[in-house]
Amino acid sequence: MNLLNKYLDYLKMQKNYSDFTINSYKNDILEFLDFLKKYNLSISKVKYEDIKLFLKVLNDKKNKSSTLSRKISCLRGFYNFLINNLDFNNNPFVLIRLPKKEKKLPRFFYYNELEQLLDVPNLSNPLGQRDRVILEILYASGVRVSELINIKIVDINYEEIKVFGKGSKERIVRIGDYAREALDLYLNDGYKKLNKHNSNYLFLNDNGNKLTTRGIRYILDNIIRKTSINKKISPHMLRHTFATHLLNEGCDILSVQELLGHENLSTTAIYTHITTDRLKDIYYKVHPRAKIKK
Repeated sequence: MNLLNKYLDYLKMQKNYSDFTINSYKNDILEFLDFLKKYNLSISKVKYEDIKLFLKVLNDKKNKSSTLSRKISCLRGFYNFLINNLDFNNNPFVLIRLPKKEKKLPRFFYYNELEQLLDVPNLSNPLGQRDRVILEILYASGVRVSELINIKIVDINYEEIKVFGKGSKERIVRIGDYAREALDLYLNDGYKKLNKHNSNYLFLNDNGNKLTTRGIRYILDNIIRKTSINKKISPHMLRHTFATHLLNEGCDILSVQELLGHENLSTTAIYTHITTDRLKDIYYKVHPRAKIKK
């Protein structure tokens, strides 16, 4: 446990990982330590064959390939830390290949569905004004929910908002006229009524406290129940929608990468599959010689 605590401190202090990520790493490592204890293995003397057995145990638990990849990457990093900072000389995870990623396309909203969502919040009350701004900013900027809930009033400069992404990396996102109009209404009316404790944060609950990611999910779940959309909503879907709509309208992928705050282009490239399918559908629908008429 002492080794684990040192590593978690390193992730927080040196790597600036979020509490959510650190907790996930902690659980993954604790699971591995339980495995070592069960099979009477020493953490400093683990061999390749032991790791293969560990992976079999994980597979027997029906872990998804994405979950397996996260656990392997986590433990690989843990051993690298032990080698660089303590008296360890072997990383048994370096020879382990990450499982192939499942090809799962991100879900997004069509234009008409998005309009339904935006029409739900009641702009005559503070919570409705807040909810409309949440939708507008998520769609207008493509920010992550973790970035959204941490926006402070001082971070807003008219159409530009400063957010802090993964690893506390600062970036500037932009919003358009619709989002700015909704934000102005909220700041001049609803926000003043919700801000009972002189908070610096933009998004507050009805008790005047900062909204959490769970709170955002609850709000969006309530919104979608009031529409005819037959989809299970997640906050990240609005980020996916932002990227998909930009590419549909002709935005180049490098610009979308920059706007999303992705470090690697490969992360952004998944959205091109969606737009490619859409273009294929359009081609077969409208090109006069795409299909033989029967």
